[in-house]
Amino acid sequence: MAITVENLTKYYGVQKAVDNVSFTINTGEVVGFLGPNGAGKSTTMRMITCYLEPSSGEIRLDNFSASQQPQEIKKRIGYLPENNPLYLDMPIVDYLRFCAELQGVPKAEISGRIRKMIDVVGLKLERYKKIGELSKGYRQRVGLAQALIHNPEVLILDEPTTGLDPNQIIEIRQLIRELGKDKTVILSSHILPEVEATCDRILIINKGKIVADGTAEQLRSQAQGSELLTIRIEGDTNSEILAALQNLETIEKIKEVPNEEGKFLVTSKKDTSSRKDIFKLCVEKNWYLLEMHGTETSLEDIFRQLTKN
Repeated sequence: MAITVENLTKYYGVQKAVDNVSFTINTGEVVGFLGPNGAGKSTTMRMITCYLEPSSGEIRLDNFSASQQPQEIKKRIGYLPENNPLYLDMPIVDYLRFCAELQGVPKAEISGRIRKMIDVVGLKLERYKKIGELSKGYRQRVGLAQALIHNPEVLILDEPTTGLDPNQIIEIRQLIRELGKDKTVILSSHILPEVEATCDRILIINKGKIVADGTAEQLRSQAQGSELLTIRIEGDTNSEILAALQNLETIEKIKEVPNEEGKFLVTSKKDTSSRKDIFKLCVEKNWYLLEMHGTETSLEDIFRQLTKN
């Protein structure tokens, strides 16, 4: 089920939290939604779930309109909010039964769905406990189970791995990838390597506006612009090597790597590569080229670049 967002805007009083946002997410895509605190990502996700009403703009799930058919959209969405509100006095099984009934799961299917969700999110050993007796990580699993209990076509997950240990994060990441084969998934997270490992595509929002949209590789390419190389040369002093490299026509800029003898970070001129020139220079000077490899801009660097004040 595809999600289409067109010119979405949300005001809180005079403050514009979301500013004319538009994007499309296709069926089977797992999309990471990133942004600093207060950027508008949680507000956008809540509007897609019909929890909040937009000030203006349109949201559609296939042919269903959020403004005209909010109940139809809610039936098709599983939502895990950031604060994961749970009834702590309820046993896990009773809570999931309650959620299944609220979501309109046929009575004959409820017990089977509960068993499947407990298995999927890894709650077998805890299933008879009250939610209030669980650790934060296991409470997060209960939240995921309730989001999946009615087998929705769209999943909206706001910080789904909060409170999980590294092993649990890997398990939930694998679960999300598996779910993304036949569901549309939007997830937000502040753990950028997790987003890169889990998501097919990344949206970055800042001050209510979408500032980037693409795969991690596309975002790197757009941010980097030119070839970036890490090289290490042995055979002369740093200053002599630096001077010779600066004379190469294909090199835009070069800087020494601190505390690394003979190591440099080289930026080639746009649409060119300096690899061959560096190799030829080393042959001419009788230097040893010990290391030369492309260096990618990290997702963290891209995020900071796009969201800095």
